[in-house]
Amino acid sequence: MITREELLGLLASTETYRIERTISTTNMDKFCEAICAFSNDLPNSRKNGYLILGAYDDGTISGLKVDDALMKKIAAIRSDGNILPIPVMSVERFDFPEGDLLVAEVTPSFQPPVRYRGRTFVRIGPRRDIATEDEERILIERRTSAAATFDVLPCMRASLSDIHVDKIMEGYLPKAIDADILADDDRPIKEQLASIGLFDLESDRPTNAAMILFGKNPFPFIPGHYLQFVQFDGDDNGSEILNERAFRGCLFDVLPQINTFVDYTIVKSRPVPISTLQEKQLINYPADAVRELILNAYMHRDYQSNTPIRLYQYRDRLEIMNAGGLYGKARPENFPNANDYRNPVIAGALKILGYVNMFNRGIPRVKNLMRANGNPDPVFVVDQITHFNVIVPQSHDASGTKSGPSRDQVGIKSVSSLQDLADKIKVSVNEIDKILGYCQKEHSMNEIMAYLGYASRTKFSRKYVKPLIDAGLLVLTIPDKPNSRLQKYRTRNTDV
Repeated sequence: MITREELLGLLASTETYRIERTISTTNMDKFCEAICAFSNDLPNSRKNGYLILGAYDDGTISGLKVDDALMKKIAAIRSDGNILPIPVMSVERFDFPEGDLLVAEVTPSFQPPVRYRGRTFVRIGPRRDIATEDEERILIERRTSAAATFDVLPCMRASLSDIHVDKIMEGYLPKAIDADILADDDRPIKEQLASIGLFDLESDRPTNAAMILFGKNPFPFIPGHYLQFVQFDGDDNGSEILNERAFRGCLFDVLPQINTFVDYTIVKSRPVPISTLQEKQLINYPADAVRELILNAYMHRDYQSNTPIRLYQYRDRLEIMNAGGLYGKARPENFPNANDYRNPVIAGALKILGYVNMFNRGIPRVKNLMRANGNPDPVFVVDQITHFNVIVPQSHDASGTKSGPSRDQVGIKSVSSLQDLADKIKVSVNEIDKILGYCQKEHSMNEIMAYLGYASRTKFSRKYVKPLIDAGLLVLTIPDKPNSRLQKYRTRNTDV
């Protein structure tokens, strides 16, 4: 229970979402609504709330005398059946020379939403009000967060035929499960999928995660599961639309498409001379930072909402918005240092597929990439309950700075010689450029594949990595153990 010293501190403070002061002793509706709101703890502070009887709004003591009858009346609120689930609270009397105070201390509920006579009350700052539908859904989500998350629940209208089982078996399981274990696994396919959170055996249905990641047509089952891109010829939504596109489909298919889209549609560069014989490429946004933010939106969004991920491009900025605010342990005051996962199966799958790291390094990495490119820091709007928004400013000179090494830096002096190699191995010059630029720093095969947006390790190695090694452009970091699981690749500074 609160101490006298702490109580005096609350009296001296302004009324907030945790404190309600009153001189009334008879307004039971007001008391019950306050206790209900404290129990719901909409800001998710996990801090106790206090209803203080006998104090004015300015904190001065009114001179109330608290008797046993008043104590019993306030204590009875807990179990009179009007507030459900039953709130966790205690009641205490404090005597001061100016008068008594009766304090009801309320612990945030682990089973919100808590309702008083069927209505959910919350506090928005010092104001108490009935929760909106979205606010109540946030409370419901918080209640279930300790239990099964949405992505592991069964998709009740779907069946095994609605997901790409072949893509799971060929493109995902080999990355998710050790090869020896996988070779010895003779369980039925449904049991194998259930072991990685993609099938619910009790209901005999694929999970929501399976539909999101590998569904043949997820849209009828999860209507908000798509990304909407709009490019505006101005600074707001009222500007003329220059380009628009919707990315629909499972993440296994869509994410490589988005990677390419970012490279060729959103990221723009132009050459700028820096001397008589030299020039550099100025870029509006670093591609890796944009990709990271889009992946975060897919990973953390609320898939129960019908609102798509919105990727809007204006003349001076990008805005990326996804349904669902901060989740679980993450709150505005500890963002981005604290992290939590609304969709742990999806987050784990994106890590296995090489798209994310899941070590809470995404946002620091985005900031570093943007600063290196000459962009201002991104702005994260984290105080909204129903959505998360990121504003990505264009680089200071409206074009950016060079994001990757040039052909000269990776040892390719002749465009024609690079074209000869590309023709020989039947790939594009641009793809070779991207691999060699990316591998100025050593990377694993999975990292290179994710950067290029490829899923098949065998095909990627045969088509790109082996020819570039044979040409002397890529080298192994562990050359004496070419098949080591710790193997990485880097660019060699040599001519073609």
